[in-house]
Amino acid sequence: MKVDSETSPSMHETAESQFSSYATPLVDDAISRAAALNTDPDAEVLHKLRVALRRLRSLLWAYRPLLNRDFDDKQRAFFKYFASAAGKTRDWDILIELLNDTLHVKQAPTDSLRAARNDALTSSRETLSDASIKTALREALKNANRELNTAHERTPLSKFARKRLKSAEESLHKRMRRASHAKRSDYAAYHEVRKAGKKVRYLLEFFEPLLPKKQLKSAKELKKIQKRFGALNDVVASEELLRGKRDIFPDDASLANALAALDKERKRRVRAAAKLL
Repeated sequence: MKVDSETSPSMHETAESQFSSYATPLVDDAISRAAALNTDPDAEVLHKLRVALRRLRSLLWAYRPLLNRDFDDKQRAFFKYFASAAGKTRDWDILIELLNDTLHVKQAPTDSLRAARNDALTSSRETLSDASIKTALREALKNANRELNTAHERTPLSKFARKRLKSAEESLHKRMRRASHAKRSDYAAYHEVRKAGKKVRYLLEFFEPLLPKKQLKSAKELKKIQKRFGALNDVVASEELLRGKRDIFPDDASLANALAALDKERKRRVRAAAKLL
């Protein structure tokens, strides 16, 4: 979520005073998406809710040096919990799309898959009810603002933005080097690259008006990383989901056929992701 150029923070603002301008739109967006689930359980609504929560976690990571660490850990854990709840239903949507539209798996039990998806949606709705998520997010925003606004020191926003982005970029490069030396079967290393890439991209979006052109050049490459590593994550998550719900398929042969198709696709996507390391 980019900041409107007309309301972009001044180069002379402080990081503490501007936290709310970054966090409030994300909190409002997440609450709005959660409310929309009551009438529109569309996959895109769930996806956008999860993205808003991930951006909030990344923003808190950026502000970690200015916040109490225990507070930061607690709040980011909340956001992760809510994002995971939103992700459960979306994972089923991705699995259904992979089996039916992308891999064209024969005998995919679409009705059973959609029934499992609906069960996950019911669970997601309960966790992401308007009251629970609204209360948690509003409280987190209020507490963070209070802590930042009562701090004794003030941090120039532009300096803060460049420093935190640099830290995120260094973390991404470190994970990319690690993944480049890992075995292709070591998905955890690839997953870390994906998460680190998201963090850098979100920080670029937050702080774009404050950054020098040199730091903005990585945006295009980050989109490639997110696309390829995200596609790999979709297959891995689908495999895990299917292995945990084997009874979805009517027989072992049909299940084995679906898992074989996902395995082949995962290996293809690993090769595509590895080319960016």
